Amino acid sequence: MKKILVPTDFSKHADYALKVAASIAKKHNGELVVVHMLGLSEAVINRDESREVMEALYYIKLAEKRFDEYLDKSFLEGIKIQTTVQNYKVFTELGTLAKDFNCNLIVMGSNGSTGWNEVFVGSNTEKVVRTSEIPVLVIKDNQEDFKINKAVFASDFKDENLPAYYKAMKFFQAFDAEVKLLYVHLPAEQFKSTYEIEERVVNFLSKSKLDDAHTINNVVFQNSYTVESGIFTYSNRVKADVIAIPTHGRRGLAHFFSGSIGEDVVNHSKVPVITFKI
Repeated sequence: MKKILVPTDFSKHADYALKVAASIAKKHNGELVVVHMLGLSEAVINRDESREVMEALYYIKLAEKRFDEYLDKSFLEGIKIQTTVQNYKVFTELGTLAKDFNCNLIVMGSNGSTGWNEVFVGSNTEKVVRTSEIPVLVIKDNQEDFKINKAVFASDFKDENLPAYYKAMKFFQAFDAEVKLLYVHLPAEQFKSTYEIEERVVNFLSKSKLDDAHTINNVVFQNSYTVESGIFTYSNRVKADVIAIPTHGRRGLAHFFSGSIGEDVVNHSKVPVITFKI
């Protein structure tokens, strides 16, 4: 993790993400790029009137100055940090910024005030997840001692998920983490035999051609009424440090986190989630 992008609005949830990013950077001799998105109207910035221009510059300078106080934290000591103030109003532009700074991970905080349905569907976090070409780690709560010793990679093991599987295995290898592979079996799939599902998983793992590839014996089949509850139930049971999920560019996480989510189950899970683009 040589460079980690951390978006901030200077809130406590942004602090949670910054602390996790700092922990990762220290363990991997990495750097942080901390960005604040100002979101000023282009109409204000592009006006000829000097008063409006000066007002825009004032807010930009104020944000830059605020970094001095914001980054004065003990857990950031010894870490190389770059800061930037951008006038992005669309969070999808963070992907472009990550590319410009040559970052290979985005760490974001999220308040999750109305459940992870709000966090992942239709929110700024989900927009970044949906469009980012690099992994996005979402932190919901304060992590006093962030580590990735055990991870759960949830998938339906269709071939389209192979790119995400490659990225996830490479990522977790850097942490020397134990990875649990999870398939959530739904009632609607009862017409599929166990053999059919296992055959799909075996073919998937065979096609991965990874030197340290998993086998069918490493895959857990969790019965559940929804994919969401199956993922969280299993992850909580094994005390996973992080949940990894493949995501489509257009659909984002909506096919995982939508509609039938039980808010009680979701809100009680404090496990960070990392997404990998298919």
